[in-house]
Amino acid sequence: MASRSYDIKDPSLAADGRRRIEWAAREMPVLKQIHQRFSEERPLEGIRIVACAHITTETANLALALKAGGADAVLCASNPLSTQDDVAAALVDEGIPVFAIKGEDNETYYKHINAALDHKPQVIVDDGADVVSAVHTTRKELLPHILGATEETTTGVVRDRAMEQKGVLQFPVVAVNDADTKHFFDNRYGTGQSSIDGILRATNILLSGKTVVVAGYGWCGKGIAMRLRGMGARVIVTEIDSVKALEAAMDGFAVMTMARAAAQGDLFVTATGNINVVDKDAFAQMKDGAILANAGHFNSEINISALEEMSGEGRRTLRPMVEEFRIAEDQRVIVLGEGRLINLAAAEGHPASVMDMSFANQALAAAFIVKEAGKLEKRVYQVPQEIDHEIARMKLVSMGIDIDVLTDEQAHYLSSWEAGT
Repeated sequence: MASRSYDIKDPSLAADGRRRIEWAAREMPVLKQIHQRFSEERPLEGIRIVACAHITTETANLALALKAGGADAVLCASNPLSTQDDVAAALVDEGIPVFAIKGEDNETYYKHINAALDHKPQVIVDDGADVVSAVHTTRKELLPHILGATEETTTGVVRDRAMEQKGVLQFPVVAVNDADTKHFFDNRYGTGQSSIDGILRATNILLSGKTVVVAGYGWCGKGIAMRLRGMGARVIVTEIDSVKALEAAMDGFAVMTMARAAAQGDLFVTATGNINVVDKDAFAQMKDGAILANAGHFNSEINISALEEMSGEGRRTLRPMVEEFRIAEDQRVIVLGEGRLINLAAAEGHPASVMDMSFANQALAAAFIVKEAGKLEKRVYQVPQEIDHEIARMKLVSMGIDIDVLTDEQAHYLSSWEAGT
């Protein structure tokens, strides 16, 4: 596989993918401006980039912007179920190699990552830190080439920071996820809408009147809980963080342990980034027909292995992305999308308009790494505030929104300490 220039499902799908990429671009005005700027300034000229991401129409527009900036980019999937095969074909047709096929098994998934890494990247654009992890474990020979990486997800930033704390991180990483123009909007509004979109496409259930348990009240969990309540569901939140639990309670949600919530939920949505958040004890307490979906990055939040053990041969597929596990004669548990990211397994991921800001951060963070090459320490960095604010400004302009600016007097007042009451 490493000797091939790409590995996708069907190159003949390129025309369909190109039309859908063009459609998404209409909702990505900030990235369009960056694309234009990059094509003039060429800040990534000759830089080899490996981008591990969900191969979607939005990611395609990021890849095209990187190419416009002079980058020599190769893409691989960050999730076995998230690839849009027509998009992968369109990118290959544009001269951007892609190693991704929707539904690939785990072995192929990691072969694709290694095939992309054969490109010997200087910059890594990561989603979940799988590529960063790979170059620190199985592909250490690549470390001398790497100027730095960017990270899209909460899960990936947690992994990168763990590496930093243990003193093993060998290059700088920019935590794109932590930019205000990313997590305030992508994680909350994007995940909130797209996760529900995936659940409804998979099941066509009515949310109104259902009791839904949301595990985790970070930015993703907040968005999911907000949207579920807006659709008439009764929402229960489970948390391990006392401050977030208090915030959920103050926001009007019922807050309790998973042990208590398990018997009440009609639908469970995990968004914690942790492992076995819904486990064997919870399964045993669930109503017949309880539905489980995951909105966290990895398929580790729902303990599928425990469900397999509890159900034995009593497992069947009811419809695409919907599996039933019979754990007792009168008790069935339903899992959506194999426990993987439901918004990408069963739907199309976040709306393009919110990914516009996230991928604007990715593009500018990649350029920042190249510009500052050799000056950055081997640690996790925040996105520079000037980049974050510039993206917000461009987004407001694209929305036709004007905001106030400080007068000289106000600016002086805010920077002084002498004035009081």
